[in-house]
Amino acid sequence: MAFRRRNKSYPFFSQEFFIQNHADIVFSLVIFILIGLMFEATAKTAILFIQPQYNVTTLSAEGEVTLYHYGWKDGATVLFYFFIAIILHAVVQEYLLDKVNRRLHLSKSKNTKFNESGQLCVFHLVSSVWGFYILITEGYLLHPSSLWENYPHVHLRFQVKFFYLTQLAYWLHALPELYFQKVRKEEIPRQLQYISLYLLHISAAYLLNMSRVGLVLLFLQYVSELGFHIARLFYFTDENHQKMFDLWAVSFVFTRMVTLTLMFLAVGFGLARAEDQGLDLETGNFNTVLIRMTVLLLVCLTQSWLLWKFIRFQLRRWREFRHEQAVRKKTATKQLLRPLKRDSVGHHENGVLKAENGASPRTKKLKSP
Repeated sequence: MAFRRRNKSYPFFSQEFFIQNHADIVFSLVIFILIGLMFEATAKTAILFIQPQYNVTTLSAEGEVTLYHYGWKDGATVLFYFFIAIILHAVVQEYLLDKVNRRLHLSKSKNTKFNESGQLCVFHLVSSVWGFYILITEGYLLHPSSLWENYPHVHLRFQVKFFYLTQLAYWLHALPELYFQKVRKEEIPRQLQYISLYLLHISAAYLLNMSRVGLVLLFLQYVSELGFHIARLFYFTDENHQKMFDLWAVSFVFTRMVTLTLMFLAVGFGLARAEDQGLDLETGNFNTVLIRMTVLLLVCLTQSWLLWKFIRFQLRRWREFRHEQAVRKKTATKQLLRPLKRDSVGHHENGVLKAENGASPRTKKLKSP
């Protein structure tokens, strides 16, 4: 199974060979794990990589319900879906983005950003729809108080735990993709910043048993980022598409306001009024003043940093717009002045050029060869 077109053949175990064939190598590892399910001796080990672990069956009004909590075995599951994310990344790149790139003929810098936005568009779209489905089925949107009531939320449904594991797997896979995609050195620090922030926030929500609040915040963030990357894709196809950035700017500010309001409501007031407060690792309770203040500070600093980047982006767009307007005015004035200079020499009368005093200009004598 080949994901990349082979323009050149490189020697085995070389850096170029590994980069060109990394998806095929990872695909063979996934097949190796799946084959382990076919044998009784390796089935128990293989299932650790594929299925979420630590399931508990409890009785409820609906009957027997299987719930999950986290543990160290989740690392194996994250590793497996880390491999899956690399394969899907290569599929989207090869069969969708590369075909569009050949038609657009973008520069290297724009090509890198186009690939980044294309990959993140697919991921944000899938994660937004999936997250919205979980919020509706779990009833978090219709009952906002459930975000902090009955804390700690140790036991999760399958779809909630699987969502968090796949999110961690995707953002972890984004780190080696910087190497596989040969991202420019100037772009690496910027991408490392938001990858690290996503991993930090998702891990904190998962490990501190604040999965419900984290799920809502991830949904809001993904919808906002989806608008930005769609606007950037339209801009690369046609630079006259600027209105999409204006729509994204409105959604970005709205997302920041809702995020801060929700965090202060859920963590600052909801968990602060909970009866069960204190640090208890066995029950998964992290509802202490220090942890609550640390979480609020982390979210506030992140939102402030995003707003600062947003203001810089808008100022750069405004300066580029003013520069384009100034260039257009200069070209327009030059076009208006050109016919005036031609008419100042004289005027045409009956097809003959006349000077200002009425006499016809002398004809130039051509030199003989």
